[in-house]
Amino acid sequence: MAEKNKAPTINDVARAAGVSKKTVSRVINRSALLKKDTREKVEAVIAELGYVPNPQARALALRRNFLLGLLHDNPNAQTVLNFQEGVLDAIRNTEFALVVRPVDRHSPDMLADIRDFLEKQRLYGVMILPPISENDEIAKICRELNCGYVRMGSAELDAPEHLVESNDRESVERAVDYLVEIGHRRIAIIEGPEGFRSAHERREGFLAAMKRHGLEVPPKAMAQGTYRFDSGIAAGNHLLDVAPRPTAIFACNDEMAAGALHAARRRKLSVPEDLSLIGFDDSPIAAHIWPPMTTVGWPIRQMAKAAAIKLVAPNDEGARPCEFPSRLVLRDSVAPPRSDI
Repeated sequence: MAEKNKAPTINDVARAAGVSKKTVSRVINRSALLKKDTREKVEAVIAELGYVPNPQARALALRRNFLLGLLHDNPNAQTVLNFQEGVLDAIRNTEFALVVRPVDRHSPDMLADIRDFLEKQRLYGVMILPPISENDEIAKICRELNCGYVRMGSAELDAPEHLVESNDRESVERAVDYLVEIGHRRIAIIEGPEGFRSAHERREGFLAAMKRHGLEVPPKAMAQGTYRFDSGIAAGNHLLDVAPRPTAIFACNDEMAAGALHAARRRKLSVPEDLSLIGFDDSPIAAHIWPPMTTVGWPIRQMAKAAAIKLVAPNDEGARPCEFPSRLVLRDSVAPPRSDI
């Protein structure tokens, strides 16, 4: 056993548990090459002795730092912030830390830059946000460098151990169903930016629901946005200039919905009396504007936590498939359409 007043070592743990030093190392590093009873026995001895692994030594042994990376090219700062909070929920009170790396998906050097970043940082694993998560070449680089990775997406992009996905298409269909159920027929959409799978899935969900209800969607009822607030204002202005104007607008994220709300206010239109609005994300802006915004709640924080767990505990709950259903969050920006508009 460890000498009195001396910190226990990995050798002390191995001796007390009756296993090899390599077995203790495998327990510490969460290796899959262990039986459950062996893992539990060693973990109990670690707890009893109060053994604390040396992160520098472990990093050298693993040829990896205890860093999780986040790769993104996302114009929505709130999405990135919410994701970071979810990761921190997962790694709190552990030796892991988070490194955030924005990239430019339009740059011809993006893949080379990502490879250089992964090689220099020696990350334990990396999480990849849309839209770059849809790039198979990034996943290939991770595999070549033996770097764990998890892709976030609105569709099935990879094997379950490398994927956390949401059901955006079905969620938007339910939002449109709700608008139709309370009487809306002229429903417009503010789309997300081209190249984002989330924007594609949300648009397709909108169009599928409208078709199912026998409602036309003319080109003038569709406006392009960029997931930014100012693009919501511009798209809202475009849609509200149409005659007859829509009685409801679905925006592919909350920031654009808030922009559309400003466009309506400038026209002295009241929400929801003159115009109903639904956003997507359930970000803080949806709850803080007036009236509070009805929105599709995208559980980004829970998804981020699940992604981090897939990296740090791949042999336990991280190995399970992860699809997070969104839900419609009803607030005060939706009402039945007036009979005179």
